[in-house]
Amino acid sequence: MNDSKPRVLAIILGGGKGTRLYPLTKERSKPAVPFGGKYRIVDIPISNCINSGYKKIYLLTQFNSASLHMHIVNSFNFDRFSGGFVELLAAEQTLEHSGWYEGTADAVRKNFIHFKSQKPTHYIILSGDQLYRMDLKDFVDKHIASGADVSIAAIAVNRRDASGFGIMKTNKSHRITAFMEKPAKDLNIDEWKIPESARGNLPPEKEYLASMGIYVFNAATMEEMLDNEYTDFGKEIIPMAIKTKKINSYIFDGYWEDIGTIRSFYDATLSLTDINPPFNFYNESQPIYAKMRNLPPSKINEALIKQSITSEGVVITKANINKCVIGIRTRIETGSELDGVITMGSDFYEDDATRQEKAEKGIPFMGIGKNCRIAKTIIDKNACIGDNCSINVSGTVYEDGDHGNFYCADGIIVIRKNAVIPSGTVI
Repeated sequence: MNDSKPRVLAIILGGGKGTRLYPLTKERSKPAVPFGGKYRIVDIPISNCINSGYKKIYLLTQFNSASLHMHIVNSFNFDRFSGGFVELLAAEQTLEHSGWYEGTADAVRKNFIHFKSQKPTHYIILSGDQLYRMDLKDFVDKHIASGADVSIAAIAVNRRDASGFGIMKTNKSHRITAFMEKPAKDLNIDEWKIPESARGNLPPEKEYLASMGIYVFNAATMEEMLDNEYTDFGKEIIPMAIKTKKINSYIFDGYWEDIGTIRSFYDATLSLTDINPPFNFYNESQPIYAKMRNLPPSKINEALIKQSITSEGVVITKANINKCVIGIRTRIETGSELDGVITMGSDFYEDDATRQEKAEKGIPFMGIGKNCRIAKTIIDKNACIGDNCSINVSGTVYEDGDHGNFYCADGIIVIRKNAVIPSGTVI
């Protein structure tokens, strides 16, 4: 073994209950939410790790982890010679710890017993609910070259957006000298602007550096910084480290989106249908890996499809589809019109016997029935929408919250997983 080569261990944080993504997180954790027709959100950070050559990956979670665990087991299997793995570590009771993860730092601390066995020289901490493509090896290499104890990935933001992030003050050599968590909108933070000598080609209106919640730690430094009762990296560990350690920033100027809310999830997903999408799945040198399903190609039995994505196993018959992302195994029947719709597809096809039984009982088939009109809607997995349904096209305004078979968030309708919407329903 070449001891001079860094041994990097990747840790992906699965997040908390995911209340802002409810009801998509009612029965699954945030990283397990389907995305982009055929992927899960967690496929993004895992693929960034693999493409960067880091194949020892731990995923920390504690809420609704069953579907995530199944996805990981069925999707990421390395050969025995690579030494790689993607392992899910759910919160567990031990003789040392009896409670849940209390925060991001607490989750890492409680799993040191697993991490130390890999003898890492560096840890890279990633979030499980962000959309971006980053060369993590370049991040780690620059961290090592800088001689820093910790490096924080950062994006440039304008003053309006700065209030939603942890903001960092840096000098011309990218060293972080101070950290402020979500500065109030009326607070003067002009002294926190990025030094001109460190700006490079950043847009002029983006004057502040915001933490992406992505960190590289020297192994010894992280173990030292977590030898306490603090629970959160952004609010506690990083501000404390700045006082005693050398902390550098790593400026990332590519596309990055935190998809932690229904609105951000909807917008980020539909942006995939742009002619030149900000996040491009069609990059053969840095692919996003997904579960291998061996599904048949999409089958289009006459349709008008504009600027949309259709996934494997889809069957569409005489439908009009505009700016939509259609998930695996989705069936869309004759005469239906979809505009700005995200379908997460189905876990299986209904066989003929099941469809016959449903027809006799007047129960809609899985998928979208005939002559439906649907707009600005997210349709979760295995939903059954009957004929002649109208969803989010009547102009009715619903309060945010639960409305039975559907949920409203910021004007977007979410049809729940396994929901049955009877024929003729108007939402």
